[in-house]
Amino acid sequence: MKKLKKIILLMLGFMMVFALAGCTKKNDNTYEHVKQSKTIVWGIRADTRLFGLTNIKTGKIEGFEIDLAKALTKQMLGSSAHAEFLTTTANTRIPLLKNHNVDAVLATMTITKERAKQVDFTNPYFPAGSSLLVSNSSKITNVKQLNGKTVLAVKGTTAVDDVHKYAPKAKVLQYDDYGQAMSALKAGQGVALTTDNGLLAGIAQENPGYKLVGGVYTNAPYGIAVNKGQTQMVNHLNTALAELKKNGTYNRLINKWFKGIPGFDVKELLK
Repeated sequence: MKKLKKIILLMLGFMMVFALAGCTKKNDNTYEHVKQSKTIVWGIRADTRLFGLTNIKTGKIEGFEIDLAKALTKQMLGSSAHAEFLTTTANTRIPLLKNHNVDAVLATMTITKERAKQVDFTNPYFPAGSSLLVSNSSKITNVKQLNGKTVLAVKGTTAVDDVHKYAPKAKVLQYDDYGQAMSALKAGQGVALTTDNGLLAGIAQENPGYKLVGGVYTNAPYGIAVNKGQTQMVNHLNTALAELKKNGTYNRLINKWFKGIPGFDVKELLK
């Protein structure tokens, strides 16, 4: 009898696994899921000025990507649709997506061939690229002038390799985070801080007396990421993004968050 009970329990276990697998497969279409729920759960940043940053006074996350996510949600699913947000980091955004904790990631994520092996990307929504932040009194105007000089960067970013491609004789000091790198720039330990132009714009906004120079010297646009194989979701996001650009919403959001930052050319974003 004990053996029979074990066999029956084992069979029931297999049946439950197959049933759950069937449910997972049924709900595996991200677009159909968000269409039915009228909700998109977005993975976003809460620590990146201008893109997504927690307002310490209100406790709410604010920024260009937050506003864009809300606009895309309503453009795709209707005016009654709702955008929900889950905070991610550079290390957690793909795992959260793969584990179905979020439907899409809109979090300063550069489109790369390596990442495209794990996720699918929409068309670019922000033309990011490496740039330079210098003091207003600096004579540095482009990356090639950094040869023989010290440049500041953050560990783990592509900026270190990017600088050496254009200024192979530059010395690069690397820091754990942008706060440390910016303090080093203020202390004169380097002539420029380099990373993505959008991130530098946020740093410049927070630090009067500093400006962006030289435009972008690499092409590393940001894209919205969804799970691999979710072609329908990608297509609808691309359509919604195109409509927001067509109806002026995208331009309005770009101007809202990036206009007036020293050395940052908003017109370049709107080409």
